[in-house]
Amino acid sequence: MSAPKSLKDVYADELKDLWFANDQMTRAVTKMAEKVRDPKLKKMFEKSLTGINTHSDALKALLQDMGKDVEKEHCKGMEGLVAEALKHSIKEAPKEEELQEVVMIAQYQRMSHYGITGFGTAAAYAKALGMKEHAAKLKSITSDIYQADEYATTLAEKSAQFATKEEHKPA
Repeated sequence: MSAPKSLKDVYADELKDLWFANDQMTRAVTKMAEKVRDPKLKKMFEKSLTGINTHSDALKALLQDMGKDVEKEHCKGMEGLVAEALKHSIKEAPKEEELQEVVMIAQYQRMSHYGITGFGTAAAYAKALGMKEHAAKLKSITSDIYQADEYATTLAEKSAQFATKEEHKPA
């Protein structure tokens, strides 16, 4: 990658970064979904995977519409978040099922927040460039991710309450 020469180049680089980030997040969420037992959390992860794939397709279409190379750009930010997610929720996960799921939700939300900020920023760039259809699509994706994050927060609150009850049980 060469240094961007315009906002349009910066925007295209952001789309390519997000595409790679989506691929990385897919890997992590797939592994977490395999381990989770709570049906609501499992369904959330499965729905998230469908959404991530849809968002990746949108990124490819936006790049194509711009006449840019339809290729991913390595995203070290998400790579680090995925490594941490897999470390804490799979490799060094708590033994207790409910506690492991609390950790999974937290890791999922960290990765989701990368998407919220990335897609939100890309939408701002598209708007500044006068690319109204791009901006609308990216805002819609940001909204999708934000809604999934809100639902994850609800699940985290319920899971944390259960885990707290377990800690207060007499030994």
